[in-house]
Amino acid sequence: MRPITVGLAFALLCLGGIAAPASAATAPCGGDFGEWLEGVKQEAAAQGISQRTIQSALSGVTYDPSIIVRDHAQGVFRQSFEQFSGRMVPPRLQRGAKLLKQYAPIFSRIEQQFGVPGAVIVAIWGLETDFGANSGKSPTIRSLATLAYDCRRPDKFRGEVIAALRIVDRGDMNPSEMRGAWAGEIGQTQFLPSSYLKYAVDYDGNGRRDLIHSVPDVLASTGNYLKGYGWQRGQPWGEGTANFQVLLQWNASQVYTKTVAYFAQRLAEGE
Repeated sequence: MRPITVGLAFALLCLGGIAAPASAATAPCGGDFGEWLEGVKQEAAAQGISQRTIQSALSGVTYDPSIIVRDHAQGVFRQSFEQFSGRMVPPRLQRGAKLLKQYAPIFSRIEQQFGVPGAVIVAIWGLETDFGANSGKSPTIRSLATLAYDCRRPDKFRGEVIAALRIVDRGDMNPSEMRGAWAGEIGQTQFLPSSYLKYAVDYDGNGRRDLIHSVPDVLASTGNYLKGYGWQRGQPWGEGTANFQVLLQWNASQVYTKTVAYFAQRLAEGE
């Protein structure tokens, strides 16, 4: 599910690396962008997506070179676990504990249904977007189309464009609402569209799976994602455990995942 970004809204602050030269980073990969986009529209129609959705979501979409610059500038974590967790966890502990109590009935339902403790979900929520405060403002479909048009991972992101169209087509949100991180992640715990389609659940009962505005949907969908990757009910999640391996499916960075596990343990212990 997770994109090539590491740590998303906050962990991006820890990324190193040197950006590619602007001429290389922004050069289109495959001819005219408009012609390429027409091909995406035809593929979407062939996969059963309505013309109404295709037109509303893709009409006027343009290539965004700034997305490619950011994508090519990514590096690896240059902070240790001690440095990263020390910066990220203490400022969020009090708020995380408050939210764990505030949504206790929902977390109880989630743990019963999916087996994932609330502390783990709150830790992810806090690290990804500061509990929904920083989910991103980039137009998702433009970001995904730009990444799909680029030559680094065209198949991966073309699939994400189609998945985003399916989200619109099934009525979960409209294209203007679909805004998030620059690499196409959506919502308060940052799902790529393909994972949104697979794991998002309607937990507030309003008939829509809304990972941007509905906290119950956000929390339950995160639990459903972890269950889908094999979360073991009632088992620990520290480094070396099976559940830690599940958390690595959320984010492949060892430092980031150790920080999630540490944050969750502090919350679970009531610290």
